[in-house]
Amino acid sequence: MSSDHQATPLEPFDVFFRREQRGLVALGYVLTGSKAAAEDLAQDAMIAASRQWGRVGRLENPTAWVRRAVANRSMSFIRRRINDSKVVARLAVRQQPSLVNDDLPSESAHIWALVRRLPRRQAQVITLSALHRLSLAEIGEVLELSKETVQTHLRRARETLSAQLEQGTTT
Repeated sequence: MSSDHQATPLEPFDVFFRREQRGLVALGYVLTGSKAAAEDLAQDAMIAASRQWGRVGRLENPTAWVRRAVANRSMSFIRRRINDSKVVARLAVRQQPSLVNDDLPSESAHIWALVRRLPRRQAQVITLSALHRLSLAEIGEVLELSKETVQTHLRRARETLSAQLEQGTTT
């Protein structure tokens, strides 16, 4: 496998970073509702990619790899925040849920709040579709799902969101 050392990435990491960083932050932002968390998640994904750039850079789609990393890290972030809020509640400090919409534009904040309440895969699929305008096949590549599974998650997410928006509820 000495040929691995001779092969070079398709592009330098810094070029990849400059092109993809903003989109990764946007993905993290929509999935978490926090600009600071989104920046951290994107940075963490890029650090992981840079450490493995010899392998990641030669992937057919390194962008899918870092998007998947952000999507997975965002779900971990949300679980931690939910757990943290439960601990705080147990300590009798009365707080609202820690998923705050203050960072999102007011005209879409309520929709993204609903997206974050969807099951994990549905939230990831609809976000990648709406935010990055990825095709079903591209979303499948990012999340390592079949096109059919992506289509099912997307349909279910849209049905749920549509029903919630018709009811005018964000709870």
